[in-house]
Parts: sequence; C-alpha cells; structure tokens
Amino acid sequence: METFDVFSVFTMLGGLAFFLYGMNVMSTSLEKLTGGKLESALRKMTSNKIKSLLLGMGITIAIQSSSAVTVMLVGLVNSGIMMLEQTVAVCFGADIGTTLTAWILSLSGIKGDNFFLKLLKPSSFSPLVALAGIMLIMLAKKSKKKDIGSIMLGFAILMTGMTLMSGAVAPLAESEGFQQALVAFKNPLLGVLVGAAFTGIIQSSAASIGILQAFSSTGSMTVGMAAPLIMGLNIGTCITALLSSIGVKKNAKRVAAIHISIKVIGVLILLPITLLLEATVAKDFFDDTISPIGIAIGHSIFNIAITLLLLPFSNQLVKLSRKIVRDKEEDEASNEDEPKLDMNLFKIPSVAVEACREAAVQMARHTETTITDALYVLQKWDPKMSDKVVAGEQLIDRYEDRLGAYLVKISKSSVSSADNRKVSKMMHVIGNLERISDHAVNLIESAQELHEKQYQFSEYGSLEMNVICAAIDENIHTAIRAYVDDDLALAHRVEPLEEVVDNLIIELKNRHIDRLQAGECTVELGYIFQDILINLERISDHCSNIAGCLIEIDEKTEIHEYWNDVKQNDEKFRSLYKEFTSEYFAMLPKLPE
Repeated sequence: METFDVFSVFTMLGGLAFFLYGMNVMSTSLEKLTGGKLESALRKMTSNKIKSLLLGMGITIAIQSSSAVTVMLVGLVNSGIMMLEQTVAVCFGADIGTTLTAWILSLSGIKGDNFFLKLLKPSSFSPLVALAGIMLIMLAKKSKKKDIGSIMLGFAILMTGMTLMSGAVAPLAESEGFQQALVAFKNPLLGVLVGAAFTGIIQSSAASIGILQAFSSTGSMTVGMAAPLIMGLNIGTCITALLSSIGVKKNAKRVAAIHISIKVIGVLILLPITLLLEATVAKDFFDDTISPIGIAIGHSIFNIAITLLLLPFSNQLVKLSRKIVRDKEEDEASNEDEPKLDMNLFKIPSVAVEACREAAVQMARHTETTITDALYVLQKWDPKMSDKVVAGEQLIDRYEDRLGAYLVKISKSSVSSADNRKVSKMMHVIGNLERISDHAVNLIESAQELHEKQYQFSEYGSLEMNVICAAIDENIHTAIRAYVDDDLALAHRVEPLEEVVDNLIIELKNRHIDRLQAGECTVELGYIFQDILINLERISDHCSNIAGCLIEIDEKTEIHEYWNDVKQNDEKFRSLYKEFTSEYFAMLPKLPE
C-alpha cells in the first residue's frame, strides 16, 4: 500500500505547477483568440444589470479567470472607460462564470467501467487533446489555429496537473494522521480562514478548487468540512483585485472594495444558514462525504446564491464602497482631458489595446481642435485662442509620451493579428499627430509676430491664405475622421488633396515673389509668409502619413510604391485630384491684368 511521504508532496506541488501553468497558457490563448469580441463587448457595457451580468459571465468563461476580469474592471474604471456603477453586475457575472472551471475539473472524479464514462476522464482524453494541440501549433499556418492549439495544450497540461495532484493525495485516504487533521476543519471559522489564506497566497480560485477537489477524491472530506473552505476561497480570490487597486484612483479602489464586500457579505449570510441547517434538519447530509462534483455544485450554489441575494442591492454596494474608500478634501480633481491608461489592463492585452485606441482617438480629436484653432488665430488674432493652442500642444505631447510607452509594452505581449495591426497604426499615427500639434504652435508664433509687429498681408495675400487654410482644414478633418472611423475610403481622399496643397503652396510662393518684385510686400513680411506656408505644407504631409499608414497596414502594401502606382494609373485618384484642383484654384483671387 502506498504511503503519503515527502515524494508525494513533491508530486502534489508539481501537479499544482502544471495546473497553474496550464491555466495560464489556456487563459492567455483564449483571451488572444477572443480579443476582438472582448473589445466589442466593452462597447456594449450598459447600466442594465442583466446585460452586465451576462457580459461578466461571458468574458470570464472566455478567458477562464474571474481575477483577470476584476483587475480589468479596476483598470477600466481607473482609465475612465467605465463608471463604478457599471462594474457591480459584471463582478457578479464573473463570479458565476468562474464556476465553470470547477465543473470541468470535476470530470476527474468520474468512476465506472463503461467505455464512454472512461472517455470522459481527463487521464483518458488529455493525451489526445495534447496531441491535437501540439499538431495545430506545429503545422497550422494561421495564428487562430495556433491559438486553438495552445488552448488545447494548456487544457491538457491543466488536467495532467489535476491528475497528478489527485494521485499524490490518494494515499491520504488510509492515513490516520490526515483523518485527525481533518477534524480541525469541523470548525467552520478555521475552514473559512484557511480557504481564504491559501487562495490569497496562490492567487487562483481555480487552483484552490482543484486542490480541494483532489482532496475530496480521497473520500475523507465531508460536506460540512468543504462548505466553509469553499466560502473562504471565494474571499481569498479578492486578493488579486486588492493588489491591483494599489496606486489607482479612488473609484478604481472602490471596484476592489465592491468585489470584497460581495464575498464577505455572502459568507456572513450563507455561513450561519449553513451551520443552522447542519445543526438541525440536514445533519446527515453535512456528514456525508463530498466528491469533486459535489465541490463544483457547492461552488456554484455559493456564487449563484450571493448573486440572487445581493444583485438587487447594487446601488447599496456602491454606497458601501464609497464609505470604505472615502474621498478626501485634498484629493485633486481629475482632469478629464488627460490620457487615461492603466497598467492593470495588461492583464488582458486586447482590452489594453482597446484602451489605447480610445486614448489615441481622444488624442486625434484634440489635435484636430488644436490645428483648427491655430488656423483661426492665423487669420484673426485671438490671445485666448492662442493660449488654448499652446495648452493643447502640451496635452498632445503628454498623450504621445503615455501612449508611446504603453504601446511599446503591449507590442511585447501576445496579441491577436487584428490587435497587432491596431498597435502598428497607433504607433505610426500618434507621432504624426504630435508633429501636427508642433506645427500648430509654429503657426501661432507666426500669428503673434504679425500681431506684435502690426504687420498685415496685402488683400491678395490674405485671400490666398484663406484658401490654403481651407484646404489644410479639410485635409486634417479627412485624415482624422479616416483614423477615428477606420475608414479607408476617406483615407484615399487625403493624398489627392495633399498633392493639390503642394501645388497651391507653389502657386502662392510664386505670387508672393511677384508681389515682392513689384514692391507690394516687404522682405520681413515675406519671411513670415514663407514660414507659414512651410508649416502648412508639413501639416498636410503628416495628414498624408496618417492616411498612408491606414492604407499600408490594412491593404498590406508598401505605401510609396502604392502612391506612385495610383498617381499614374488610378482613375479615381486622378478624378479626386482634378476635383480638388478645380475647387481650390477657383477660390484663389484673380490677379489684376
């Protein structure tokens, strides 16, 4: 007869290592495979409790980690993407979604000689799943199939870890010492504390459930012993959210407070009810031994019960979180315009990509406003608007710094090909947006010089400046809308207009030289005029870069070769070029004979 010795401990720890690694591989691959769906789910976040509950369940089932979902919620609230009130039902949904893991693990407890029953046991099908997974990873060409292979391999490793743990603790069924140790767990408070502490240490409720199911397979654990342990491990899983809330804003800390409150209040309600039932009408039931599937049932009952009990009191839970995490008078008010990115979102890279995309869109809109204001000031001096442009440029610089650092970290993560394209677009686009804002400040400086020296362009010069500014304004709006809406049709309109802008600038420079030779303009005023045209031309160039980046990445073409080809052979390009040429050259004032 085998005995439980130090080598059994080694095997159990090795099984735990396999379990945690398999869970990590499976979760990462599931998240990568469903990344786009997670993003669309984020956009459907509503105040509707049922929808949010189902959303929380769906995301947790998709990535097999309620802790990751809670950390994600902390990051989303800290980034300003979600409101605190929206997270409560999602937390409940995540708690229910995580029970699926326990049901999958309970397959290890299936017994019987029937062929189909044996086939359901992890030890029977895990090798086949692993073989199929490794074949997909090695032979498949598409990244999605490789991700599916990783999910299968992760699942097989997880189940192998579960089998190792179950095998390692099997000798405990005959151990008197183990039987005596289990007597201590008849104390429900000790059971809750041990369950909470153990789960808090390994930071995985799935692993805790797996170990509990492994111990239950010895046939020595009763329902009465398991119930407090299940409640305790549900409290312990909150440690991940608690750690993720360090150093974040008040509302983000409150997400963790809500998560902990749900679990603690649930235990405070259900533990006395359990003890009352055990002491009165259901003593025999609580004295029965519990199987792995019984652990899964208990885990599901606890999470579903607290959801039914506490979901109607979501608003009260939010109020409680505000009392636990109080606002202080000295706390600085958050600046709504600041870039909102949170490192906790790296737990789910596809969500981090979406947060970056939201920030990049905000940066693009700030840039659009900044350049529009600068063009206005150029044509009509306004000191307040001038200060606003300078402040806008400084804000855009902060966006580039934060987004750039964030995107570099994301690019090192494992993300889907669709997310990888988004990251590539953002890394190209944010640099061009920042340079556009720099040129906006240069235009302000030219406008200020004109105002301070009381210079004024001639009537023709002013009218010409209005025309080139109108062309630049249209091109910046087109390029920004193309990026924000991910609209390739709009992106294809930018380069024809950019060509027209170049021709307009050449025409304006020639007209300026004619006025200079005729004595209608001074040399110093001419320098300012030239500086303005240079900055406007470069703004248009950056618009072209933004549009070109979208076309290059989405249409998988080398942009310079592409532009050379369409300029010579594409009828649509020539048509747009003629349209813009007719429109803007017709707006130029006719010179006197």
